[in-house]
Amino acid sequence: ECKSHVVWVPNIEKDYLCRFEETLGGFFRDLARQKECAILEGHLMSDHVHMHISIPPKYSVAQVVGFKKGRVQ
Repeated sequence: ECKSHVVWVPNIEKDYLCRFEETLGGFFRDLARQKECAILEGHLMSDHVHMHISIPPKYSVAQVVGFKKGRVQ
């Protein structure tokens, strides 16, 4: 099992993420479940997101992060 610290910086205006703080956590957890991953810890900042993710060995970190980024943007 691989545990990775991922920082995601979307190309949007600053403070935009904070408007969706309540819904993003659940959304990211649902996406993680689809790839058999678990978000162990996450922090939403004004312009980026920190996530500590547990990823099974059959997926690469790039596959999981690419999957999440493709669904959000």
